[in-house]
Amino acid sequence: MAKTPYYLTTAIAYASGKPHIGNTYEIVLADSIARYKREQGYDVFFQTGTDEHGQKIELKAADAGVTPQEFVDAAAGQIKTIWDLMDTSYDKFIRTTDADHKKQVQKIFKKLHDKGDIYKGYYEGLYCTPCESFFTESQLKDGKCPDCGREVSPAKEEAYFFKMSKYADRLIEHINTHPEFIQPVARKNEMMNNFLLPGLQDLCVSRTSFKWGVPVDFDDRHVTYVWLDALTNYITGIGYDADGNSSEQFSKLWPADLHLIGKDIIRFHTIYWPIFLMALDIPLPKQVFGHPWLLQGDGKMSKSKGNVLYADELVDFFGVDAVRYFVLHEMPFENDGVISWELMVERLNSDLANTLGNLVNRTISMSNKYFGGVVNNSGVVEDVDADLKAVVLEAVKKVDAKMNELRVADAMTEIFSIFKRCNKYIDETMPWALAKDEEKKARLETVLYNLVESICIGASLLESFMPSTSAKILAQVGGTKRSLEQMTEFGLYASGTKVTEKPEILFGRLDLKEVLAKVEELHPAVVEEAPVEEAPEENVIDLEPKAEITYDDFAKLQFQVGEIIACEAVKKSKKLLCSQVKIGSQVRQIVSGIKAHYSPEEMVGKKVMVVTNLKPAVLAGIKSEGMILCAEDAEGKLALMVPEREMPAGTEIC
Repeated sequence: MAKTPYYLTTAIAYASGKPHIGNTYEIVLADSIARYKREQGYDVFFQTGTDEHGQKIELKAADAGVTPQEFVDAAAGQIKTIWDLMDTSYDKFIRTTDADHKKQVQKIFKKLHDKGDIYKGYYEGLYCTPCESFFTESQLKDGKCPDCGREVSPAKEEAYFFKMSKYADRLIEHINTHPEFIQPVARKNEMMNNFLLPGLQDLCVSRTSFKWGVPVDFDDRHVTYVWLDALTNYITGIGYDADGNSSEQFSKLWPADLHLIGKDIIRFHTIYWPIFLMALDIPLPKQVFGHPWLLQGDGKMSKSKGNVLYADELVDFFGVDAVRYFVLHEMPFENDGVISWELMVERLNSDLANTLGNLVNRTISMSNKYFGGVVNNSGVVEDVDADLKAVVLEAVKKVDAKMNELRVADAMTEIFSIFKRCNKYIDETMPWALAKDEEKKARLETVLYNLVESICIGASLLESFMPSTSAKILAQVGGTKRSLEQMTEFGLYASGTKVTEKPEILFGRLDLKEVLAKVEELHPAVVEEAPVEEAPEENVIDLEPKAEITYDDFAKLQFQVGEIIACEAVKKSKKLLCSQVKIGSQVRQIVSGIKAHYSPEEMVGKKVMVVTNLKPAVLAGIKSEGMILCAEDAEGKLALMVPEREMPAGTEIC
């Protein structure tokens, strides 16, 4: 049975320079949707590309001392390199300088002219060069371009115009009868109230003041208006022919299922483009989704502001999948998202290194330690298992529902709910405690099996968003990627499968100060220096000295870095916490009187300093196998002693 086609496009990137992370977000978002649609069984065709004509590029090329074609060749190559770097699975990369595209643009222009929808006149108005758009005085925002906020200047020239008002009522009716056409709904309301209902002016569709564009073949003084040129890529790229000889691919794929674009160009895609299609007697796309912006700090990224972040630089610091995770997870459905170096480090350390990476590492390490890496399902079930399975299987359903609504960030949150539930399951079942009792060996096997099975399902769901990480996890646990149908069943992991002997660290924790120092070296203007404050009065504590000891006395103590992998309050105690501390390949149980200063949740994931050769003691009926070191101030407040830099668990402190 043939698969249902699904045609997805991004806006084509303007080839005026290197795309920043806000531009790159769109291709990653589209890729996650395309990958998931393939998982749902669709025959996906995913198109992206570059918009390469216009006055702005002509001016930039002149400034650079190259031809416009040389300029866009370099820019398009740079854009494609970044799209490939981000592991995006597009099927076609179209350029508006492609010969077949330009030929069809000329045919389309002439067809609309011969039909009477395009006529010659003069245009006089306020022109924004970067946006290639004319505006009336009333359309300006604070006297500047309403789209980009830049200066506009008076312009008058001979031009061809398209009769927009001829199709306005038909477009209004289509929008009203197809509520899914413009998403989110706020974008639809904006287009209706601000542009369509007040009445459309005829649109300028040619220019004579520059030459870098597709020539109007029957009037060579004119070049085609950049938006008529750019928008038609969605049909020329799949074989549309204005003479009526369109390809089988066009018949198969059109109308497009989804145009994914930035909210700043929603007007062009939901007013101009549908009207062009109506004039060509072509069906309208099924949906246009205007995604929000990814902001740096509290404003839109701008080279002039010095607040631009680039995907390749972020990848150098964090890796491809960490950047994909951040831009997808942090972008709300309707509102703008925020990106910064600080937020990236925080998310990597908490979500990726701790919640996900540590879970996979711990599970594999315990499987190797207790069963030589072999994962068996012994079928010794307890009540807590049912809740884990329910959370995992419910997450699969929720992810599917969210992706059908294009709520990608919400879908990722549901996937990570699986990993968070797995970490809680470890705390509940305490595998290290089960391992100490031979009679509970079968129960321990079931616990580890449930963890590996949950991780396999979570990793399979993760493939559409973090493909490389998904593959790494599945390879380490000896699993295979599940189909969506297979993910509706818990227990498909083959009992007796062996995990890898040496788990790979998926995401290493980063030190924020070190990251910001490197960023400052790259971009001195990006990282603002903190204001210098007057030094406070010296706050010190003098202790009564104890008797001197020799170096040999000190050498008897063994200090090591330990990682707290689980922690819980000791029942019937107001002071004690019981922590499971990973030290090298071992896990020790340590009881500490710090309950008034730290919650169990705060403790998990911390690297601490531990005295490891202290004779075991029993506190509140619980065996304690070491001591976690703290500092105490004059008011009795405690602070854990932690290493200044990232150190592996087990590192000797000397």
